[in-house]
Amino acid sequence: MGEKNIVARECYEQLLVHLQRFSEISRGSVEQLIPYLEIRRFEKKKRLVNQGEMEDYLNVVIKGLVRKYVLSPIRGEVTLQLATEGHIIQSEISFHHRVPSEVIIQTLEPTVLVSIRHDRMQEALEKVPEAEVLGRAIIMQMFIKKDARYFDQLNTSTRDRFLEYINNHPHMLQRVPQKVLASYLNIKPETFSRLKHLLLQKK
Repeated sequence: MGEKNIVARECYEQLLVHLQRFSEISRGSVEQLIPYLEIRRFEKKKRLVNQGEMEDYLNVVIKGLVRKYVLSPIRGEVTLQLATEGHIIQSEISFHHRVPSEVIIQTLEPTVLVSIRHDRMQEALEKVPEAEVLGRAIIMQMFIKKDARYFDQLNTSTRDRFLEYINNHPHMLQRVPQKVLASYLNIKPETFSRLKHLLLQKK
């Protein structure tokens, strides 16, 4: 087996682990999905989707870090999602409704994705029995996470929101630019700097 095939096999093994967080999909079903999938590699700061472009892919992050953001005339870049290993990222409305994307998707680190094109996904849904069950489970979890994050931002103070996120994701302070992380947490950059300084002093 060549080196390229070994790397691909490792990617698909990781994919199986990530997908089993959403449903009890079998190894055999993932094997059936492989012909429909693509392994895509990108350098840091590569835009995968621009505003106004069509989103053609659903992506699982195997390695790296990807962000989704919009351009606000008032707030500038507003980060909607930070996707690390095991997370799914795409411009959902563009992908599912086949309309131009309103969001921008960009890598923050060198990134490896396992992706499926929209047309290939439709084929997989018809030919792989467990694919439809998996798809429903993924959509349900994504909606739940979005609602949970929305209500969390409504019901927690800025300080508590900052501390909860940093305590649960301490590595993100090193991986994500401070301005981007502040935008994601809906915290003003100067407030984020003050809270980070207090946190470091406490440590």
